[in-house]
Amino acid sequence: MAPAGRPGAKKGILERLESGEVVIGDGSFLITLEKRGYVKAGFWTPEAVIEHPDAVRQLHMEFLRAGSNVMQTFTFSASEDNMESKWEDVNAAACDLAREVAGKGDALVAGGICQTSVYKYHKDEARIKKLFRLQLEVFVQKNVDFLIAEYFEHVEEAVWAVEVLKESHRPVAVTMCIGPEGGMHDVTPGECAVRLVKAGASIVGVNCRFGPETSLKTMKLMKEGLERAGLKAYLMVQPLGFHTPDCGKEGFVDLPEYPFGLEPRVATRWDIQKYAREAYNLGVRYIGGCCGFEPYHIRAIAEELAPERGFLPLASEKHGSWGSGLDMHTKPWVRARARREYWENLLPASGRPFCPSLSKPDD
Repeated sequence: MAPAGRPGAKKGILERLESGEVVIGDGSFLITLEKRGYVKAGFWTPEAVIEHPDAVRQLHMEFLRAGSNVMQTFTFSASEDNMESKWEDVNAAACDLAREVAGKGDALVAGGICQTSVYKYHKDEARIKKLFRLQLEVFVQKNVDFLIAEYFEHVEEAVWAVEVLKESHRPVAVTMCIGPEGGMHDVTPGECAVRLVKAGASIVGVNCRFGPETSLKTMKLMKEGLERAGLKAYLMVQPLGFHTPDCGKEGFVDLPEYPFGLEPRVATRWDIQKYAREAYNLGVRYIGGCCGFEPYHIRAIAEELAPERGFLPLASEKHGSWGSGLDMHTKPWVRARARREYWENLLPASGRPFCPSLSKPDD
């Protein structure tokens, strides 16, 4: 199967999903750019779009080559409450970078907002909706293709976000950062999905906080909740690129390794191929990643679902399927690894003999 060539006219997000197309999202920006020296941990705000635009552009390009066909604006926490006077310039610059890279392939631009720092302390609907609306105004000016409200712990705030984004008359996707136990106010995943669809979201799901296996369990509960309510929506999943079976209700932020010691938990490309197939079999058609999800992880999604999509990503020009490139190795035991069965059944070691396999979350 050959890599895809240059695209023709671009279809919209709902047109793609309605036709059964698999939409591949992008991956990690905050944690990846922190590791590369462009984002400061703690604040986790995206000034890099202005201070280091080449770094952001490069990461967008890596995701595009890996198979992503959505360039999400790097606007996480870029609201007025977090960035004061910088917020407008940051949102505008992020849109420009995403649009520039999207134009080099068959990718759409999604304007992204997330939960505010205000909600936990002051559940002021008017104030919070104003913060969302300010970002939305920039996204509309920049003519993004659709909108994503992501990383919400509380379904009430997520509903407010959807209600504001719908004012643009663009398609709206919304993802919550919850696990199978549900939101912080004990609203189940199924009920969260129902409330978000009733608010007007066309695409619902989860992102961040939990690894692929846990996130798919949550997606199953969301799907079942929608079915019980007789509602339909497209499903979207963008988990961590880390294994987190031992985290609590609030996800990986409670693990003692967060955020600077997570590397031993990184999923392999083969883990992600398994995740992509399981997500597809569950009925999810918008499949991507969040923190810790590197471009090679996105490539793994694109390669696993290449039979359904009909093409490979450009980055597969340098990657043999299931290790097939190892056929050329001089060592026979390495050549023996050039097969799917080897990598699917591998139990990778961490190389840390005195470290536990699981941690106890901090309360």
